[in-house]
Amino acid sequence: MALRRVFHCFVLSLACLATVLSVVSVQAQDQSATAAPASPLKTLELADGDSIVFLGDSITHQCLYTQYVEDYFYTRFPKMRLKIHNAGVGGARAWDALARFDDDVAAYKPKYVTVLLGMNDGTYRPFDQATFDTYHKDMTELVGRLTGIGAKPILMTPTMYDSRASRLFAPPNRKAPDDRLELYNSVLSYYGTWLREVAVENGHGFVDMWGPLNNITLAERKTDASFTLIRDAVHPDAPGQVVMAVAIVNDLALQKQLSNIRVILAGNAEPRSQVSGGAISDLKQTDDGVEFTWLADGLPWVVPEEAQLGAKLTKLGHKHSREALEVHGLAPGRYELSIDGEVVGAFASDALARHIELQENAKTPQYQQALAVANANKERNAGPVRSLRNEWGRFQGYARMKRDAADDEARQKVEEKYPDMGQINDRVAVHNAAAKEIEDRIFEINQPKPRHYVLKRIAPQPKKPAAAN
Repeated sequence: MALRRVFHCFVLSLACLATVLSVVSVQAQDQSATAAPASPLKTLELADGDSIVFLGDSITHQCLYTQYVEDYFYTRFPKMRLKIHNAGVGGARAWDALARFDDDVAAYKPKYVTVLLGMNDGTYRPFDQATFDTYHKDMTELVGRLTGIGAKPILMTPTMYDSRASRLFAPPNRKAPDDRLELYNSVLSYYGTWLREVAVENGHGFVDMWGPLNNITLAERKTDASFTLIRDAVHPDAPGQVVMAVAIVNDLALQKQLSNIRVILAGNAEPRSQVSGGAISDLKQTDDGVEFTWLADGLPWVVPEEAQLGAKLTKLGHKHSREALEVHGLAPGRYELSIDGEVVGAFASDALARHIELQENAKTPQYQQALAVANANKERNAGPVRSLRNEWGRFQGYARMKRDAADDEARQKVEEKYPDMGQINDRVAVHNAAAKEIEDRIFEINQPKPRHYVLKRIAPQPKKPAAAN
């Protein structure tokens, strides 16, 4: 009996060992069959003439975050002319992007395509597997078509759904249902998390839009419970769109500080300088200060007035447009700084020795020059770019009706409703030409100019009061 038990245990042990070896073998086969994750896209490698397409829904159709990213390129890289195309359409889902893909995306021969879709795909209700499966299928096809034309996809999370803004500001006849208010922002987070996995595994670019919008909103609500960047709960207002633009610059490692000027005065010796982001010339020490000429490589990143709260919330100037001036060896006192004859401020010598930052000083000529760039680009986006997007908005209605038509007769009625759809590319060409005319003007405005800096002592350093005994 004992021998039989030993034999039985031996047989079981062999069976277990065989099973383990089989599992190990299968796992080894699975691992060998699974491709290693692709290397992540760390930053955009851009050269003059490269094309970028911003593909999306109504949040892209607003022509705001795309405009502010354009402003960054116009001012930070004024010698590099990119071809930037907004391909957003209000109400779009991933399927709609596929329907206009050839003429609204591929035709622009993009090197990079950012994709901001999902807000409408989730259908503004709690998570539903069938709804997500449709999004999964269409987005997967869309990404495949992008790689198929040689473009590098940059997947962006859907933005925030601000349920508190909906509760506070929606008119009574447009109150959202309770389940949307409670759950839809988490649905968008889920969609975005899946996109991140797709990007990481396939080496695509990735931008987190959802996180910064939520984080800033929560931080501001500690002092203002009604604060929002998205008053209608869905479409970020101009400051929120700056948050989105900064997220693109951050997550795609496009940060590039503007300039730094460091001047060292040493008695009777010739003054010295250490600079980055430009070239200094005609540096000389004067009886009451210092002066020089500065030619920067770029301009500060400035956004239009209605968007400047977003610049403040993201610390856009200091983090992405730092324009520093540092002067050592000045006699103690207070100094007036003028640039091209315009007084832009007065600063203590010890503050100048630490450094001052000029990028948000609206009195400087370079700030005014950058603001002129931003306003011209605002004109471009509010005019021909928005008109171009509206053309594709009409096409979207046409394409959906054609898709849903039950028979030839129904399809014929669609054609009769949109008799001019065959000429859409002609109208698109007109809008593109008008946008280019304004951009040509922008590239005249945005070229850096030599600026003459003069620091002049206007008052001695006040004496500190004597300490009381």
